[in-house]
Order: sequence, then C-alpha cells, then structure tokens
Amino acid sequence: MKKRFLLFTGILLTCTMMLNAQGGGGGFQRRTVEERVKTVHQKIDSAFKLDAAKLTQVDSVFANYYRSTDKLREELMAGGGDRSAMREKMQPLTDARDKELRVVLGDDNFKKWKDEIEPSMRRPGGGQGGGNRQN
Repeated sequence: MKKRFLLFTGILLTCTMMLNAQGGGGGFQRRTVEERVKTVHQKIDSAFKLDAAKLTQVDSVFANYYRSTDKLREELMAGGGDRSAMREKMQPLTDARDKELRVVLGDDNFKKWKDEIEPSMRRPGGGQGGGNRQN
C-alpha cells in the first residue's frame, strides 16, 4: 500500500511540474498596457534619444493606442469576432497612432520606426500563435 501511495504521489508531482513548465496549461498571458508601453519606450529611447517631453508624448500615444485596441479586441471577441473583421476595425486605430507618431518623431525617425523598430516588436510568425505547426 505504501508503494502505491508513493508511486501515485510521484506521478502526481511529475504531472504538476510538467504543467507548470508549460505555463500552467492556460496559454499565454497578455501583457498589460503599461508593460507594452515600457517596451516601446525602451526601444524608441535607445533608437532616437528623444528628450523627456517627446518620450512622454510617445508613451501617451502608445498607451491610448493599446487601451483602444484592447477594448476593441474584447468587444469583437465577445461577439465571436473573426480575424479579418478585427484587423479591419483596428486599422483606423493604427493609422491614428501613426499620424500622431509622425508629428512627435518627425518624418525621418518615423520612417525608421516603421521600417526597422516596429517589425522587430511583432511576434515571430506574424502573430499566428504558437505551437509546432507544419504546413
């Protein structure tokens, strides 16, 4: 009886450790607006060395953008939203963000942002989710 108990406990412990190693089995956790703004802040600060006032403006632009996209994403997901509809409705938010960024950064820095920095911040695979997919 002791052997069965120890075996069961060992198996349970092993399964628990494996699930925790997989992120608890619940998928990924979306970062908060503040965490995402901090990431952008660091990238832009290291790339452009802007003054504090401009960095504050950039932080504000991205905080508004991330809050708006999160709100829209929640609304679309609650309605069983599909990806193409989500992309279509998020495009005006991205365009407004880019318009504000162009004003703050200037044309040259904005071009560098769009061509180099923004693509490096996207998830690998174009945001198609994780997994070990093979086509």
